[in-house]
Amino acid sequence: MPKPPKLPQGMPTPQQVLAFLQSSDIPAGKREIAKAFGLKGQEKIKLKALLKDMAEEGLIDGKKSAFHRMGGVPKVTTLKIVAIEDGDLIAEPDNWDPEAPGKAPRLTIREPRPKPGVKRPPALKRGDRVLARTEEAPDGLRAHVMKKLPSRTEGLMGVVEIDKAGKAWLAPVDKRVRQSTPIADRGEAEAGQLVIAERVGRSDRAGVKVIEVVGDPLAPRSFSMIAIAKHGIPHIFPDEVLEEAPLAAKLKLSDKAREDLRHLPIVAIDPADARDHDDAIWAEPDGQGGFNALVAIADVSFYVRPGSALDREARKRGNSVYFPDRVVPMLPEVLSADVCSLKEGEDRAAMACHLHINADGKVSSFRFTRALVRIAHNIAYEDAQAAIDKGNPPEYLANLWAAWKALAAARDARDPLELELPERRVVLDAEGKIAEIAIRERLDAHRVVEDFMIAANVAAAKALEAKTAPVVYRIHEPPSREKLIALRDYLATMGKKLSLGQVVTPGLFNRMLKDISDEAEKALVMEAVLRSQTQAYYGPANAGHFGLSLGSYAHFTSPIRRYSDLLVHRALVDAYKLEQPAPPGSIPATSGLSDRDRASLQQVSDAISQTERRAMEAERDTIDRYVAAWLSGRVGEVFDTRITGVQSFGFFATITGLGGDGLVPISTLGGEYFRHDEAAKALVGSDSGTVYATGDRLKLKLAEANPLTGSLKFVLPQADAGTIEPRGHRPDDRNRGPKKAGKFMVGKRGRPGNIRHQGRKK
Repeated sequence: MPKPPKLPQGMPTPQQVLAFLQSSDIPAGKREIAKAFGLKGQEKIKLKALLKDMAEEGLIDGKKSAFHRMGGVPKVTTLKIVAIEDGDLIAEPDNWDPEAPGKAPRLTIREPRPKPGVKRPPALKRGDRVLARTEEAPDGLRAHVMKKLPSRTEGLMGVVEIDKAGKAWLAPVDKRVRQSTPIADRGEAEAGQLVIAERVGRSDRAGVKVIEVVGDPLAPRSFSMIAIAKHGIPHIFPDEVLEEAPLAAKLKLSDKAREDLRHLPIVAIDPADARDHDDAIWAEPDGQGGFNALVAIADVSFYVRPGSALDREARKRGNSVYFPDRVVPMLPEVLSADVCSLKEGEDRAAMACHLHINADGKVSSFRFTRALVRIAHNIAYEDAQAAIDKGNPPEYLANLWAAWKALAAARDARDPLELELPERRVVLDAEGKIAEIAIRERLDAHRVVEDFMIAANVAAAKALEAKTAPVVYRIHEPPSREKLIALRDYLATMGKKLSLGQVVTPGLFNRMLKDISDEAEKALVMEAVLRSQTQAYYGPANAGHFGLSLGSYAHFTSPIRRYSDLLVHRALVDAYKLEQPAPPGSIPATSGLSDRDRASLQQVSDAISQTERRAMEAERDTIDRYVAAWLSGRVGEVFDTRITGVQSFGFFATITGLGGDGLVPISTLGGEYFRHDEAAKALVGSDSGTVYATGDRLKLKLAEANPLTGSLKFVLPQADAGTIEPRGHRPDDRNRGPKKAGKFMVGKRGRPGNIRHQGRKK
């Protein structure tokens, strides 16, 4: 093997360090670099500073014992197999930072040759994790497997069950996991306790070991803990963050450096149970038919500086996550619930968006300042609405509603997508037990705040564009052609037309919904339209917001709970020269965008888009568990339901006015052959002609309600199994004939439970 070329001795340049790291056959840290270049004494101290600078500039990554060039991979690292291409296993770094520049590197796996007389290990497959030595080859990155690693343990949570033979099992709390796992070591865990476990062997049969006992799975607060563990949501702040937060909170506000708006009766209108208050609003007539308005937003960028421990943790979390019983905040509570929160009667730092709304409801001008505000009132939505409804509201509310009516007129002219979808609300009592589950009422007070926030978000995007400054846009692209074709085909089964030859706008969907008089039918089409929409995301390249019918849109109004908004605030600080340096100390001086922010805007946008989806899934899972717990005492009751989805294996239905999707397995529908009509989203009985289609209303009996997984199961009531309201009997549905109802054919094509069916899964 040829000797590596001799390196120049003495303090290396950054380029020489990078070249050495790339050519080294072993993991190279500070010690190895110093040895290679013959550094001693003070030169080692200079090398430490050089490596720190290179890391901050994004040239290298890793730790002092093993560096590698940024965008590359360590010499020895953990990989996850993600694909099989042309017979080769393809892997990516297991812990790739989504904020790192570019996409995750892909490596071709080279498995070790088995030694003579040694049994060949099981073949690797997609999803496996391996410890590997990496190298750069002419044809790309390669990875030589050193050993296969156990499966990850994140979310390996369940309830301990003991069978009749005394064997312990881990019952899953994830509805997607169908089977229990044997427990090899349950430690001090007892039957019925919620635990976190890890695998103890290479195969699933080896079982798991309990590493933490959470407690009673049905106790208050357990449902959110299940979601936190399942989705891997960071919920414990590192010590350095907790130490830094009080220092940041003590930063003094300068009266001279901020616009003093404490004389204005600014109000914060929030949910009654709000944990933090990001935003507050004010408006007054301008005497010419328009309004002067203000949207005051918590000035989080003043306290959370780029490069600080607070910033690193906020970037990692991406957003706060809200559960019925707790919030997992993006920032420590001393900031999120106290110093940054806009509380009544307290002086607070704010980013102020000054708006002028003309008589047509359009924002004719705007400006941004750093301000000092004192909130006049914290008001719940319901209380603000009640004050308006009584007919003699305080002047500050009357002005807000008048300004909102102007904004609403402009909004109507813009014709954004109007989908009024019900939102479930879980109310807990003082002990954390479920007091009520209901659909959240939609009030004008909600619309008032929303329209003021939208106006400020648009202004923030346009203000940054005017300065050619970086923008983290909130992007909602138009529906894809594939989704529009699927929507057209589905609407055709209902006798409705969607022409794809025209420009698809939100108004097109609005007019379609407006023409439907039957509320059940409207809800059905509304859900279909929702399914056709793309998922909103964050990004630095503007693609507009289809749903809001806006050309430029950025999230500016919730920096306490969204990192995207914090980045927008920092960009405004730079673009409009609003910097207020922190005094020398442990808190970074600048509050604008850092070089890292600017260089990695795409990567951080991708990362916070992912954390947002993670939060939405965790919140939805938790609500499902609360609903299942609420219903667990009502198993056997018959409910009014509506079919929300159809698959080849059965259909899903939700309880009217409550929510909670449950499965009706096809095996419970009778013995006849049911064909899955994917275009019509229906199951069709070949003998009886019975049709179960999305949107149908029918009575179903609750057969199972599992609070641990959040899953429900329904069956047809035995006495009146066919009580379906046929869609063919409704107005606006002339394309489908009446459905047959009554007895179901059982046993014609085999024994009950041995049901044949066809159709593809979506």
